[in-house]
Amino acid sequence: MITYNTDGVKMPSIKKRENTAWVKAVAASYGKRVGEIAYIFVDDEKILEVNRQYLGHDYYTDIITFDYCEGDVISGDLFISLDTVRTNAEQVGATYEEELHRVIIHGILHLCGINDKGPGEREIMEAAEDKALALRSSLGQ
Repeated sequence: MITYNTDGVKMPSIKKRENTAWVKAVAASYGKRVGEIAYIFVDDEKILEVNRQYLGHDYYTDIITFDYCEGDVISGDLFISLDTVRTNAEQVGATYEEELHRVIIHGILHLCGINDKGPGEREIMEAAEDKALALRSSLGQ
């Protein structure tokens, strides 16, 4: 089950049913099933608070993924800063909606086992994001 929540921000205009189908299709492409996924949309101040409290990091970020996966079932809490998504969209020349979908699937890809911190991993993650976004388009979303 995938839930969509907010803390201090207005719910972004995403089509929840279509988004859920897309997330399940992406997970399936990695041989995974969706368990309990919670999207929590927040502002920059909340993501900074979560980053400090749980990870000991003192900086803003677009997404923090808490991984509760077991076996081939992906589960987790995904905190997404809508402020940072908006800023990143402007910096990379994407629309807010495009960048939001990229971040939404970025967390799912982490839960599927793709990392982006080590050497060469960022390129692998970006390719996986592009593939997932193409799948979203092919689903008519």
